[in-house]
Amino acid sequence: MEILTVDFFQRALAGGLLIGITAPLIGIFLVLRRLSMIGDTLAHVTIAGVALGFLINVYPIAVGLVFAIVASFAIEKLRKAYRGYAELSIAIIMSGGVALASLFFTLGMGYNTDVVSYLFGSIYTLDTTDLYVVGAVTVIVVIGISVFFKEFFLLTFEEDAAAVSGLPVKWLNLLITVMTALVISTAIKIVGALLVSALITIPAACSLFIARSFKSSVIFSVVIAEIAVVVGLMVAGIWNLAPGATIVLLLIAMLILTLLAKRGFTA
Repeated sequence: MEILTVDFFQRALAGGLLIGITAPLIGIFLVLRRLSMIGDTLAHVTIAGVALGFLINVYPIAVGLVFAIVASFAIEKLRKAYRGYAELSIAIIMSGGVALASLFFTLGMGYNTDVVSYLFGSIYTLDTTDLYVVGAVTVIVVIGISVFFKEFFLLTFEEDAAAVSGLPVKWLNLLITVMTALVISTAIKIVGALLVSALITIPAACSLFIARSFKSSVIFSVVIAEIAVVVGLMVAGIWNLAPGATIVLLLIAMLILTLLAKRGFTA
């Protein structure tokens, strides 16, 4: 267990544990609202921001975060414009994100190696600034969900009833979308843009099979994510594997075991 004493691994573990809180907290609401693909969409937009950050020599995660927040506003605007086709807004923004990322890749050929690390994750390269950013986002998300938990609950299961009851549905939708953007923009350096949606959706998918209430499903999703992060990092560190991929594959294995156990109990 010597790896636990190494600075870069301690930073990786700290960053992973923080994302292990925020990603499933947001994920449970997105999954139940059938907005799972928003993770991939904002991840692609964030990569475009990261590529621009390298191109103009500005802190990449900060630029990616700005891109993700702007994209979250655009998604909400398009969701209202295409009320009957909400998923269309996700497809439009994803297309724009991929196009911008491709353009910035072409303009900054010398930075492509650095940007690619954000596609697959580079948790071992987290520095103190990264941890401060991830920590700040964690505080924002935890406080936001704690304060508006009942409102988000009603919004998730009955948006029309929430509007009739006088809740500011527009602002609540925007708040949860912006928090999603914050989580994804900080998570891509940990698990990578191509894998970040797995950390958002799979813990939620597991918890929904075993939880008996909404509140317990939120708790279970966080616990499952944290187990996957800790065990995944340990396995990846000991066996010299890709940490992001190891965490995601472990989550998939946990989902399969959950499904098999559920089938066994109901058989």
